[in-house]
Amino acid sequence: MYFDLQYYWRVLRHVWSLKAWPGRTRTLVRLLVLVPLEYLFNALFFTLDYLVFPALWKQQVERPVFIVGHARSGTTLVHRLLAADGETFSYFLYWEMFFPSLLQKRIIQAIGYIDEKWFGRALNKKLVAWDDKTFGPYRHMHNMSLWNSEEDQFVMRAAFVTQQWSLDIPMMDVIDVFHVDQMPAVKRRRWLHHYRECIKRQLLLNGGNKIHLSKNPVMCGWVEALIETFPDARIVVMVRDPVQCIPSVLKLVEVSWKGKGWKRADYEKSLHRLTDISFESFCHPAEVLSRHPDTRQAIVDYRDLTTKPRATVHSIYSALGMPLTDSFDSYLQSQEEKEKAHKTDFRYSIDDYSVSREQIEAELIGFYDEYHWPRIADASDEAEPLSHPQGVK
Repeated sequence: MYFDLQYYWRVLRHVWSLKAWPGRTRTLVRLLVLVPLEYLFNALFFTLDYLVFPALWKQQVERPVFIVGHARSGTTLVHRLLAADGETFSYFLYWEMFFPSLLQKRIIQAIGYIDEKWFGRALNKKLVAWDDKTFGPYRHMHNMSLWNSEEDQFVMRAAFVTQQWSLDIPMMDVIDVFHVDQMPAVKRRRWLHHYRECIKRQLLLNGGNKIHLSKNPVMCGWVEALIETFPDARIVVMVRDPVQCIPSVLKLVEVSWKGKGWKRADYEKSLHRLTDISFESFCHPAEVLSRHPDTRQAIVDYRDLTTKPRATVHSIYSALGMPLTDSFDSYLQSQEEKEKAHKTDFRYSIDDYSVSREQIEAELIGFYDEYHWPRIADASDEAEPLSHPQGVK
């Protein structure tokens, strides 16, 4: 199983340099002891997979669907809408990403079966309580749970390929999991080979005959690599007014850092790096897909998704060349009004950050022309406010 030693040493050196950080010793123990042990544990099971499940040798990843787009642009909503088409798609639940091996997942499923049949779901009840305590306070920002579909790049965390370290410790200038398309070819292929191996195991777990469905905003920087690794890949790109989603994701990440005790001075540099990546999250997928017109692709406007979700899903299936079953269409009809009404109380303001509305408009003027988002010059009452509650993720 792959392990990114280069990123591991970068993180280790950075944490070592944080002499005044109270969490330094605890994190060094985690890096020096727990991370290697976790890798050895997962690598053993990863190897056993091919012995215990011979079908894995022949398992293919065909016509996968990758949902990308700036964070907070509706990627979560469209992913969970499509994931409801269980006859078509296979995807990762959050808990499954902690266990990349197929054998690990089968063992956990067996434990769940025993818990339900002989112990009255006692273990499940404890997990649900932990889930509510851990993720409940943050569900107004992002509806997270062990049993929800999630950003499947997290399945690569055991290989030390994950953005989680940058969410725990502000160091987006130390490790970069966004610019995969600009990586040296050897490293890029190793990353994507490991990712493909994780997908193969998930597909076999779910029957082996479905289509992998992925959602991850960070993969806006992976589009070329995804097409290179999966030549028959299909790409869905979410787009939303950047004045809404850029400050929203800055706020979300800042809340995460603050919750772990970091001060503004600690994460200012990473916040600037995240702002730069925000602009690239719009531009890079468009640039790559313009060079690959034969790749099946769907560009989805956030406003369409939230005002007419059923019709939008129909247009996605049409663009990707996929049939839509009557049973799934019935589900979409039943969800129509619920998805239109979805709101949260998560609030943010562009004035909290160094990036300005003027800068956003100047950097992304082509998108403003194409999607007719409200501009500074618009003085009408219909112009979007600068501070407002966050809607669909």
